[in-house]
Amino acid sequence: MKKNFALSSVVLLTAFILSLPLYLSAMPALAQQDVAEHPSCPLCGMDRAKFAHSRMYVLYDDGSTYGTCSLHCAAMDMALKIDKSVNSIMVGEYSSGNLIDAETAHWVIGGDKMGVMTTRAKWAFETKEGADAFVKEHGGQIGTFDEAISGAFQDMYKDTKMIREKRQKMRKGQSQS
Repeated sequence: MKKNFALSSVVLLTAFILSLPLYLSAMPALAQQDVAEHPSCPLCGMDRAKFAHSRMYVLYDDGSTYGTCSLHCAAMDMALKIDKSVNSIMVGEYSSGNLIDAETAHWVIGGDKMGVMTTRAKWAFETKEGADAFVKEHGGQIGTFDEAISGAFQDMYKDTKMIREKRQKMRKGQSQS
């Protein structure tokens, strides 16, 4: 019995190891599936492929998903859906645009790079080294997801006001043309 169990374990482990490269090569395609599913942000209309480096993908416990261009818009959606539980939150990694787990990402809050839908940027990095390099070049502070999303809520009024003013200027410019 022990011999059969050991042999089965070796076979399963070998199959796993041999299939791992196939799984890893499919990950970029799976990561981009969220953009095909949600091509534009439902709150602001921004192109999520263009903003792959800041996009968010929220999976709710009822199986529904929500794709936004930014942490700002994801925070707005989660506030509006207060009775829905979140299963997972993915974010576009700043350097690669690939989706990573927002809760384990290394976040940089602030700095001299203008954020997406916010005046105080909140960027996600897969590695601490990536976040450290960004801070060295652009400033900001390394934080957690809780600190980043808390910052998004703290900045909500100021950011919403900034967005309204920008859109008003754009409408005036279009009406004068």
